[in-house]
Amino acid sequence: MDARAYIEAHRDEFVSSLKEWLAIPSISADPAHHIDVQRSARWLADHLTATGFPTVEVWETPGLPAVFAEWPAADPDAPTVLVYGHHDVQPVDPVAEWETDPFKPTERGTSLFARGASDDKGQVLFHALGVSAALAASGADAPPVTIKLLVEGEEESGSVHFADLMRANLDRLACDVAVISDTTMWAADTPSMCVGMRGVTDVEISLYGPERDLHSGSFGGAVPNPLKAMSDLLSGLHDENGRVAIPGFHDGVVEASQEERDLIARLPFDEREWLDTAASTATWGEEGYSTLERIWLRPTAEINGMWGGHTGSGGKTIVPRSAHAKVSFRLVPGQEPLHVQDRVRAYVESATPDGLRAETGFGGPGVRACASDLSSTALKAARSAMERAFGKQVLFTREGGSGPEADIADILGAPLVFVAVGLDEDRIHAPNEKVELPLLLKGAESAAYLWEELGTVGR
Repeated sequence: MDARAYIEAHRDEFVSSLKEWLAIPSISADPAHHIDVQRSARWLADHLTATGFPTVEVWETPGLPAVFAEWPAADPDAPTVLVYGHHDVQPVDPVAEWETDPFKPTERGTSLFARGASDDKGQVLFHALGVSAALAASGADAPPVTIKLLVEGEEESGSVHFADLMRANLDRLACDVAVISDTTMWAADTPSMCVGMRGVTDVEISLYGPERDLHSGSFGGAVPNPLKAMSDLLSGLHDENGRVAIPGFHDGVVEASQEERDLIARLPFDEREWLDTAASTATWGEEGYSTLERIWLRPTAEINGMWGGHTGSGGKTIVPRSAHAKVSFRLVPGQEPLHVQDRVRAYVESATPDGLRAETGFGGPGVRACASDLSSTALKAARSAMERAFGKQVLFTREGGSGPEADIADILGAPLVFVAVGLDEDRIHAPNEKVELPLLLKGAESAAYLWEELGTVGR
């Protein structure tokens, strides 16, 4: 039986197992559900054991547990592949907007609705099916490469302990390539591979002036106004061409190659449809770049919120005592979050007028961007595996969001390859999350071929 036939024959069993896992509300951001995250880890460990993995362990952390599994290749010289994913899920608020219970998985046609269906339980579980399919197709007792799975339980709450977990288990996690299955494809009929993700850091800026609100008739125009200063500071984040204007912000930026820009231009992108999705009537951004390039290839600064002074009903003629803003920065390969934070801090200080005091508070150390090497043999093997499964050319995309992938590459010293089958319309992080079951089966088939392709590369 070949891999495709095996997967089709075991479809119902796979879907039933996935539904069982999805019913566990493993919300890592909610302490009330931490026991469910532990249940989720145990469920996955039991499932991987039943699949046949000789080594399966639940790894405890100071927070929530991860799951580690390993299936050695018959050939000790074969490459080692680490698959990364996560078993925790996002909160489900607002619950009233769900059409079905988020933790009672519901099939409608080819779609399976539940929190975590796409992000990321469905995309973790297809790897277990892919291993079984590969072994059934080859008739072997062991895969052609050593397969390791590392499935964390805190991704949706910042991966707080994940880097330390990897550092503490470097020997166990040693690998030649890391496969990431926590992203999306371009479309169901346009298979693609992600080849990079942006990083992120965020800041809250506060400007303080007089010790109390002042009467604008008695003091207005004669003392610095924190809200006026804040508006000037925020307006200076970009130059006239939409480029982030903070001095030193672009230090180290690795510009995308013309090859990658050409590959992005080949995607069937309809800007009008995209604007409808964005609920906007116009695009905006750094000049000289397309909309997709702005989202994927360029660093950004976004004002997330601004407040201060009187915001209630009626008028209140004052010079406010303070002003506040939240700003987030998406980063690209070559940018270091801590360096960007230093440059932002220096910019705020330089833009703060005499008579005002500035404070900047960053939401942690930030997340670095990551990118795959388009010329790597591992990426070519993964692309070949997906093309065998889908029967179509696989294109390349990037992701505008952020995750722990850069830490995986740096700490483990392994190149990244993204093999994932989620869709933008899966509504991850939103009510009515779903996954397309035929795509999960294609993901399993891609995984089955991937081990074969990577095993060939390693010989």
